[in-house]
Amino acid sequence: MKRRYPSWAAAATWLAWPVYAWQGVGVRLRTERLVPAAGPVSGEIAGEGDPFRLLVIGDSSVAGVGVDHTSQGLAWRLAEALATATGRPVRWRAAGSNSATSAQVRDHVVPHVAERDWTHVVLSIGTNDMKNFHSLSRFKREFGTLIYALRARFPAARIIWSPMLPMTAVPAMPRALGRILDIRADAINARAVRLLTERGAEAASPMPEVAPQGFSRDGFHASASGYAYWAEHMAGHIGKG
Repeated sequence: MKRRYPSWAAAATWLAWPVYAWQGVGVRLRTERLVPAAGPVSGEIAGEGDPFRLLVIGDSSVAGVGVDHTSQGLAWRLAEALATATGRPVRWRAAGSNSATSAQVRDHVVPHVAERDWTHVVLSIGTNDMKNFHSLSRFKREFGTLIYALRARFPAARIIWSPMLPMTAVPAMPRALGRILDIRADAINARAVRLLTERGAEAASPMPEVAPQGFSRDGFHASASGYAYWAEHMAGHIGKG
């Protein structure tokens, strides 16, 4: 994954901490706090041939924040996209927690996924590590051990991480804050790709630019059309493997 900023830029963002803190508080005060979607967090889609056994795990995006029902969320839409593209059956589960960081998913989500026979594990994580201003060394430790935990618990699965979008494309972000967080997201994406490669997992390609209608009313999480677009992108990546 090609870096968009020089390697020293993430460290330099600490100099912009006052801007981050001031604008970040403003965004929190203005932004509507959405809750996870209602509806089932697992299901099956009929088909012919070997089934996909799909676990989608991670943060608020996996929990369906931004839409009203889980049928509009990432896991369900990804299962539908895989079934449509291949004709194969899909058994899926979403295991997501609102506002979760890498360490929280590692410690409080992964151990409670009872099934262990998943063929594909799709991971959406990193945004909260980034916006909480976790250092790169902390992210390396916590994301890296999350990958170890996933690999140990689901040894037969293909583990695929979805990189973060450019923060400058997120409607809720003021320009200066979006640029600061975009630099940090770029550094985290690059570090994640290296860790995934070292630890037997993989990164999907970055999504092409997302249109404003791809975001929910909070201007931060995906909308129903955004999750559908994301699901199609991830299904295309899985199909190439």
